[in-house]
Amino acid sequence: MTSTGLTNRKEKLTFPNQDGEQLDALLERPAIEPIAYALFAHCFTCSKDVAAASRISRALAAKGIAVVRFDFTGLGNSEGDFANTNFSSNIADLICAADYMRTTLGAPTILIGHSLGGAAVLSAAGKIPEAKAVVVIGAPADPEHVSHLFRTKLDEIEAQGEATVILAGRSFKIKKQFLDDISGQNLHTQIARMKKALLIFHSPHDEIVDIDNARRIFEAAKHPKSFISLDDADHLLNRRQDSQYVADTIAAWARRYVPAAQQPTDTGARPSLDRGEVLVRENDGKFGQDVLTRSHHLLADEPVKNGGRDIGPDPYELLLASLGACTSMTLRMYADYKKLPLDKISVKLNHQKIHAEDCEHCETKEGKVDRIERELFLEGELTSEQRQLLFEIANKCPVHRTLRSEIDIETSVASAK
Repeated sequence: MTSTGLTNRKEKLTFPNQDGEQLDALLERPAIEPIAYALFAHCFTCSKDVAAASRISRALAAKGIAVVRFDFTGLGNSEGDFANTNFSSNIADLICAADYMRTTLGAPTILIGHSLGGAAVLSAAGKIPEAKAVVVIGAPADPEHVSHLFRTKLDEIEAQGEATVILAGRSFKIKKQFLDDISGQNLHTQIARMKKALLIFHSPHDEIVDIDNARRIFEAAKHPKSFISLDDADHLLNRRQDSQYVADTIAAWARRYVPAAQQPTDTGARPSLDRGEVLVRENDGKFGQDVLTRSHHLLADEPVKNGGRDIGPDPYELLLASLGACTSMTLRMYADYKKLPLDKISVKLNHQKIHAEDCEHCETKEGKVDRIERELFLEGELTSEQRQLLFEIANKCPVHRTLRSEIDIETSVASAK
């Protein structure tokens, strides 16, 4: 993961939280196609624009990792009332952010959290299946740790139900429900069950969250886990060089754990391909493959249980993806042409082997045959007749017809160079 020397691009984003309030976000996109997506959670009462979040995100984008950072509900430019939020709502915000990325950009394979944002990331990680690597910076081992920031107001909050506290020179209303929520968290168990690679950054001179929290997180986590001391850095990483060091370390460390960050060892010139041509070539690993077209680069592999590294879909998943994409495109083309009220299309597929005798319409009657099950999800105010028509059109997509027809595959061996 080396710097491209090109300029990153920033994109403003918004997405709804679980209550429908819009959360403000920013995407730091590399100048090249991202090799991975990361989701960044900021510190308590901060915003996505705090120096550490901004600098780390920019530095990671320069290394090819796209980063989405956002304001939690009621903070920064996000909608909602901060007084009504708590640690659980922060976790919910993170999951909403991951859901948004999954459907519009790419699911986050790296989760990064700073301070209380780190604790939130540790708690949310198990609910974001695509996440392979988790990074925490100056994170507390227990969310209840933040209560020391307004300990002089704890009695008032308990007695009155709320109190206004001053944090970093700004006023915030803290309600009793916030205290009740953080006291009910069991982060130790969630860390132990996380099953993600973990990288812990912490300064031994952190005056906000002392270094013992890093020890407790490290001891709770299962391997693989790593700890990096930030030496004389402060809690907010106010020095630019500290943020750069964190970003450089994350980028190097993620290569070992994040599938999308695994790059081919052959970095030669991109081959010249015509439209419709595909080149598949081996990359690192036993089964890992680069799948190249004229304009795109995909990865293919076998799952870990079969000896691969699971850095991409397996061949049959790619086959199903081809049929599913063609089905959806065909339905969209037809629905738009006929002006049908079809709002959204989803296609779910799976492949299996079945006994030929269980297939009523198959010509083969002995042994096993391949079966692809395809389920259509058609959203919109469609009549039953329109749904039936779209069902029939699905069976006419070009890839479907190809798979059902006789296929002649001609193979040759290229001359050695």
